[in-house]
Amino acid sequence: MSRRLLDRTWLALRLVLGCALLAACAQVPLRGTGDLGIVIERANGRVAIVDTTAKSVLGHIDGLGDLSHASVVYARDGRHAYVFGRDGGLTKVDILLQRIDKRVMQAGNSIGGAISQDGRLVVAQNYVPGGIKVFDAETLELLSEVPTESKVVGLADMPGQKFGYALFDKGEIWITDLTNPRVPVTQKYPAGLQPYDGLVTPDGRYYLAGLFGEDGIALFDSWHPEAGARKILENYGKGEEKLPVFKMPHLRGWAVAGRNAYLPAIGRHEVLLVDTASWRETGRIPVKGQPVFVMARPDGRQVWVNFAHPDNGWVQVIDTLKGEVVQTLQPGKAILHMEFTPRGEAVWLSARDDNAVSVYDTQSFTKLMTLPAQSPSGIFFTSRAARMGF
Repeated sequence: MSRRLLDRTWLALRLVLGCALLAACAQVPLRGTGDLGIVIERANGRVAIVDTTAKSVLGHIDGLGDLSHASVVYARDGRHAYVFGRDGGLTKVDILLQRIDKRVMQAGNSIGGAISQDGRLVVAQNYVPGGIKVFDAETLELLSEVPTESKVVGLADMPGQKFGYALFDKGEIWITDLTNPRVPVTQKYPAGLQPYDGLVTPDGRYYLAGLFGEDGIALFDSWHPEAGARKILENYGKGEEKLPVFKMPHLRGWAVAGRNAYLPAIGRHEVLLVDTASWRETGRIPVKGQPVFVMARPDGRQVWVNFAHPDNGWVQVIDTLKGEVVQTLQPGKAILHMEFTPRGEAVWLSARDDNAVSVYDTQSFTKLMTLPAQSPSGIFFTSRAARMGF
């Protein structure tokens, strides 16, 4: 074959390959991840990939197992999400290509996890067999584990490659340093009776664990670990009849606005206001039912509250300047979760029993869109990738 013929053949091949590449790009347009998110569809073990700007569903990823108590954390790139299933499955998904990258069954019963400050480690918290497990975020290789002989709740990332979590059965807060992820170093602190959930403040300094077995919250100051954990809001229900708890409140959706933190009171129809400088109660706001999630709009001017059964079809909005409820909405049946868009102009609400997600304007409180979803629960936007404790 002559050199000229070889050159022409090579040019034709390059043209064919170029056309194929252009066709592929036309089918999968380039895009960023900043306006994307995940909605858990708990009934069928899949997640919906959503666009918060277009208010649309882009696609679904199947095969994620039992998602009845699923949660999600994001890699720093905002492209990869880690889904923690109730069945102990840990799944790494690519939300741009809408596929599972890796999946491991790491426990018998799991309720969540966290990602490290540098994004290199993913840590799962487990009910059965208890303890935490540490994975390489890229490969999901198991690097180490910390046994606890207790259900683990409230796992949250902290500065310095540390993780805070609570032991429900032992009444303790543990802080594990994973600077060397293969050799965890753990400090243990008494917390109180039956810590049920935990969180870190947005600056990463304080770890708080709500207590189910007694009125109060355990507070750990990571700047002064030698002081251990201390009780705040002790006896906030002192002298009053104990009420049945229909659903455990979640602290992870907590709200900080100005100097105040807004926390759900266990079993009570109240939101507690706490001064974050002194950690003393400064007030209470009556609400319609037992609060589950108490979440602040990003600017801190509003706090949105959803409720346990039988009031789980309602949502109320607190104006933090007025210190009172200013709006009551009935978005659907069984409102399980809420998530604000990154700058707070809208909020997404999952209505499990309506098989729908509703989007509301946070200024006018008008419904902007309703999207179909099979038994939706958790909603997780990629803006979480840049937030500590989320």
